[in-house]
Amino acid sequence: MKKNVKIVIIGAGFGGIELAKALRNQPVDVLLIDQHNYHNFQPLMYQVATGGLEAGSIAYPVRRIFRNYKNVSFRMTEVSRVDLVQNQLETSVGKIPYDYLVIATGSENNFFNFEPIKDQLLTLKSIPDALNMRSFIIQNLERAMVDNSKEPLEEIMNIAIVGGGPAGIELAGALSEMKKYVLPKDFPGLDFSKMSINLYEASPKVLAVMSEKASTKSLQYLKELGINVYLNAKVASYDGSAITLTDGTTLLTDTVIWTAGVKGSPIEGLPKESIIRGNRISINEFNQVFQTKNIFAIGDVAAHTSQENPKGLPMLAPVAQQQGKQLAKNILNLINQKPLKPFIYRNKGVMATVGRKKAVVDLPNFKFQGTFAWLVWMLIHIMSLVGFRNKVVTFVDWLSNYFSFDRPLGLIIRPYKRPEIK
Repeated sequence: MKKNVKIVIIGAGFGGIELAKALRNQPVDVLLIDQHNYHNFQPLMYQVATGGLEAGSIAYPVRRIFRNYKNVSFRMTEVSRVDLVQNQLETSVGKIPYDYLVIATGSENNFFNFEPIKDQLLTLKSIPDALNMRSFIIQNLERAMVDNSKEPLEEIMNIAIVGGGPAGIELAGALSEMKKYVLPKDFPGLDFSKMSINLYEASPKVLAVMSEKASTKSLQYLKELGINVYLNAKVASYDGSAITLTDGTTLLTDTVIWTAGVKGSPIEGLPKESIIRGNRISINEFNQVFQTKNIFAIGDVAAHTSQENPKGLPMLAPVAQQQGKQLAKNILNLINQKPLKPFIYRNKGVMATVGRKKAVVDLPNFKFQGTFAWLVWMLIHIMSLVGFRNKVVTFVDWLSNYFSFDRPLGLIIRPYKRPEIK
């Protein structure tokens, strides 16, 4: 095997981390690049936004993950483009050469027609997003406590969530539990009957990525929690104080949370033909980027289309992790001039939670809901966290929340000011 082959991985998400781990102790040099110096556990981001967990409970320093990996190094930098001719990346810390490049840059929000006003919308794609959302909601409640506010109380307190996928329903459930159990204790002077949590989904059902049974049960859970769910409800506009649907219905609200869609986040410099629908990078069965020989893509940013999956594999952490493990073997096979093995996704199931004892789980051959599904959801998510401390802290926080019906993390440490509409 040729030694000192340099493999550069862009992105310290689920796929990038798994790939780097799989190359441990191999005679290759691995450089992992990310604009942040931590790996964050995206599925629990909504818990940070609603005060259930601290940011440090779902984040873990990348350098600490690979502290004992002699052939893996890390650089915190932003990549501007790839030079396919020179086999190098242009970054904020200079040019970085590579022998093999793996793009694992994940996804970003897809605002569709709302791109011009995206700064008015709260999002949930990063830890700063989650902290901004938490601060904004608490700041609004503090404003509502002031009698001389010029805005209607409903506008300050109402919350609108656009998008009925896993992120939308989990966030809605957590906010509903906050409204019922936590906020009346912290803000006894407010009338929370004037606060409504509204979920808008453009399609005929919530949680469309899961089974019909899971979708139906999730809708039932949402309604039991007092959430106003609007199906076949497409948001037409938002002016900073009210959203308007295509049927003319309006809702006064300062707080609009966008979970309606994501798109790939590729880097500049790739062949134009390789970027397809959803802004994802088209790859073959070996995760190779089309029209390239030494560039690969995995995770949300990659689209492996087939007859079974014409839109590509789902944007899920297990997909990225399985691709990372398989790609490590294939890159080593390339170096050793051995045949490549095609990637085959093994669906181990999907799950979502709406609140306390309210969750849905779809396994390949078994589907269940309720308390047992909620316990399974908690166990899987705790075990998937990186770092022993994070697992323990998260378990303790959830245990405390279960018995106390409280979420104690309502600090406004970093106030968030929404940009003005131009």
